[in-house]
Amino acid sequence: MPEILLKNNEVLTIRRAAPDDAAAILAYLTAVGGESDNLLFGAEGVPYTLEQERERLRELAEAKTSALFVGTVLGRIVSVVNINAPTRARIAHTSEIGVSVLKAYWHQGVATAMLTHLVAFARATGVLKVIHLSVRCDNLRAVRLYEKIGFVHIGKYERYMQIDGTFVDVFLMNLYL
Repeated sequence: MPEILLKNNEVLTIRRAAPDDAAAILAYLTAVGGESDNLLFGAEGVPYTLEQERERLRELAEAKTSALFVGTVLGRIVSVVNINAPTRARIAHTSEIGVSVLKAYWHQGVATAMLTHLVAFARATGVLKVIHLSVRCDNLRAVRLYEKIGFVHIGKYERYMQIDGTFVDVFLMNLYL
């Protein structure tokens, strides 16, 4: 398990999530969803029951090209990243990722560490060749981070999200491994 010293001198530990993490991950997702409008969900969290989340984590723990990783500080989840790859042969080389970090840990190097770990996982599969993501056009810090990691802009999806009656555009970005 990699350990990274953050800018605030705390230690981030990155590990693959296990089914026993289900309750903590659901609580984390509810918390992080209420902190910003950068995610595809809000304070309501994700629509999974505890057992559904356990099963999802069981499947991801056994998958070769999909995974969910948690970043913890003193045992508390402060970040979650996931990579999902389809199983259909013609597109099995592609994947999509999601990234979230608790607001208290923004600007501490967490997202960079988690993304670096996720990209290393993708490369190590020997199968994945493309990582795809979408990011709000106005989330400039995230856009710059993705560019720093090597993602390139491939398009813009107008009106992708609607939050409180307002449409939000996202950039589509790819990393070619």
